[in-house]
Amino acid sequence: MPLGKIQLQIVSKLVEMGRLDHEQKNTLVTRPDDLNGDALDKLLQEEFKITAFQCLVAKARALNLSPFNVAHYRVTPQTFERIPQEFCQENLVLPVGQVGEMLLVAFANPFEVTLPTKIQEMTGKNVVRLLAREKDLKDKFNKGQERTAGFDDVVQQIGVEYGHEGDGELKDDEVNEESGPIIQLANRIIEDAYYLGTSDIHVEPQEKEIIVRYRIDGLCQEKLRLPKKVGPALVARLKIMCNLDISERRLPQDGRIVFKQFTKKNLDLDLRVSTAPLNHGEGVVMRILDKQKSTLPLPALGFSEENLGRYRECIRQPYGMILHCGPTGSGKSMTLYSALNEINTPDIVIRTAEDPIEYTLPGLNQMQMHRQIGLTFASALRAFLRQDPDIILVGEIRDKETAGIAVEAALTGHLLISTLHTNDAPTTVSRLTEMGVEPFMVSSSLLCVCAQRLMRRVCKTCRVPYTPEGREKEIIEKAIGWSGQIFKINPKGCPKCSGSGYKGRVGIHELMVNNEELVAAINKESETAELKRIAMRSGMKTLHQDSLLKVKEGLTTIEEALANVPADM
Repeated sequence: MPLGKIQLQIVSKLVEMGRLDHEQKNTLVTRPDDLNGDALDKLLQEEFKITAFQCLVAKARALNLSPFNVAHYRVTPQTFERIPQEFCQENLVLPVGQVGEMLLVAFANPFEVTLPTKIQEMTGKNVVRLLAREKDLKDKFNKGQERTAGFDDVVQQIGVEYGHEGDGELKDDEVNEESGPIIQLANRIIEDAYYLGTSDIHVEPQEKEIIVRYRIDGLCQEKLRLPKKVGPALVARLKIMCNLDISERRLPQDGRIVFKQFTKKNLDLDLRVSTAPLNHGEGVVMRILDKQKSTLPLPALGFSEENLGRYRECIRQPYGMILHCGPTGSGKSMTLYSALNEINTPDIVIRTAEDPIEYTLPGLNQMQMHRQIGLTFASALRAFLRQDPDIILVGEIRDKETAGIAVEAALTGHLLISTLHTNDAPTTVSRLTEMGVEPFMVSSSLLCVCAQRLMRRVCKTCRVPYTPEGREKEIIEKAIGWSGQIFKINPKGCPKCSGSGYKGRVGIHELMVNNEELVAAINKESETAELKRIAMRSGMKTLHQDSLLKVKEGLTTIEEALANVPADM
């Protein structure tokens, strides 16, 4: 049976591409056997040594479509934001990109005419069809399932090597941090965490197993359980990656992994590593520092218009002290870097003392602390004062010595920016005086204190509007003097938010800017409550008020606001 019309066009395109000559084309055209569909592909690859992708290019050109090599495309959780994964798997399609209002979708079957219309109705976007190999698409979905299901292949290898049975004493030769599966497991944990948008990885030894948890958008979730015997080998491997002493298991250690050295994938990220001896063995926490992620501009951090204006005024002052406070993981570092990025110009000298350096910014002179050899925040600050800086950033004020030199620097013509671990802005003043800094020095050096938290953003795609009543309405009215329609999460969620109802995070801020009345109150050593009242009279919005303004704007839910910050007294 001669070739069909499409098959003939594919062969002609291969001739045009220089992959077949006319003699080979004639051989194919005159063959008596049926060469429809996959049979032609198979014959071309086996007898004529044409690659699978060359066949795809010829087929695409014959059908007037663009070819797409799905094998090189990386599927992430965001891939299925617009088109559900089940739909893609069922119909063998894959969304691979977006250009303006056009959605690029790879199809296995170019003759399926109803699918593009369905996708257009589903997404509201114009669909541009690309042609992909059916086998590649099937492989992607299988691999995607494996990746989301966890680490089955590596865990299986580890099961073989270490066995799940028996809780006897570990022998030294069993703890082999250089074994293939352990190296693979350590890499896979880090890669998987990065793709899922994790901020921290926790490796926690329990009585009978090892638990690996990821913190995503501020919430910890269990990812993996491993046999107990794997624990020491995995921890030892992570220690080797950051050059720590693997024989020291009784003391906490801190280090840094430059992950680029351990992977062939194009991932430029560092991890801040902290190990600690726990009751069932050594535990590890790793903070992911993504070097490819640049700092965000200040307006993208969640500042209200009013707070943004006042904060920008403060960071443009020639000297004084700006303090950020809040717990670990509340976005302080990102805000500081964003502020420095905004005021960083060639005519300004900026020195930073950090532990560790989280983001590297061009134009900044950054110094990594090293407590073991005596390079502390205090000694770094002393050195900086002799290095003619305009702006100094100190990672954290932890002790009396650092606080004293920081205030001194702010009083002698430098703009000093730093962080402190306190709950709200007014408490920061009493914290400094408790550290032994004289109140009159605090009042005369302080420009502003910004307390902040991070709240989860409600998913824009599936959020549900409603009008609050009863206690909820009371809380909103009391805090911001407004009531109306707000949003709550959809309990079922959607593909965009992975079924959680929340996607991403937004900052809330309490900005206390210094003024004459505050200076007088600080000098009199007034109580924190009095400082708070004065600041509020001067226009400060508390964390509670700012969180409810974000609820009013539809950025988050009232549950999330109250879970992060208690209501004002």
